[in-house]
Amino acid sequence: MSQPKVPDAQAVALRAGHAARAWSAACRAAAVSRYVGSVGGTAEEEAAEAAEADKEAAEEATEAAQVAEVAEVAWKAAHAARVSAQAVAVLAESTPAPAADSRCARNAAASAAQAAGMGRIHDGGTELAAAAYDAALKAAQAAAAAARAGDLGENAALNAAADEAEAAAVAAAERAGWMRPGEDRTPVDTGVRSTELLRMLHL
Repeated sequence: MSQPKVPDAQAVALRAGHAARAWSAACRAAAVSRYVGSVGGTAEEEAAEAAEADKEAAEEATEAAQVAEVAEVAWKAAHAARVSAQAVAVLAESTPAPAADSRCARNAAASAAQAAGMGRIHDGGTELAAAAYDAALKAAQAAAAAARAGDLGENAALNAAADEAEAAAVAAAERAGWMRPGEDRTPVDTGVRSTELLRMLHL
């Protein structure tokens, strides 16, 4: 009976970087989801206010549409946060392997960028929100470059660039008010494993 393969030292060392970046991205996504779901009241509260308001039918229809948009943005941000957290969970469950670990980090960053897009919409495209979204996109692109075929998560320069882009995305999210410096940061609960994530990871 063959013995399970022991991860080599390089794979273990590389995992630390990919895992830290994936965790950071998932925490960014979770922060945006909480922000979108809490600032300005919940969609249910806004719907109740709309129902109680004594306004013309056209105004009520407009407000109902706005409430629906708020709810959709919150749902999409929450979904992105869950998929990002699931990427972290997949990484933690597996044996260290740079190619797979870098894909998990890539997918966590990609979902965090989707969440940031919802944060930008929620904030009405303010300058800080737009900058945070742009930084999230750059982090996702850098993580994708680090995981690209041929390098497979082992290119030190690409990994360093991805780390820097992730740090910049965190800083931009803090400036936008989506994250608070020094706060306890954790991803959201993973929920049911997303088929979207499994396709992204080729599982």
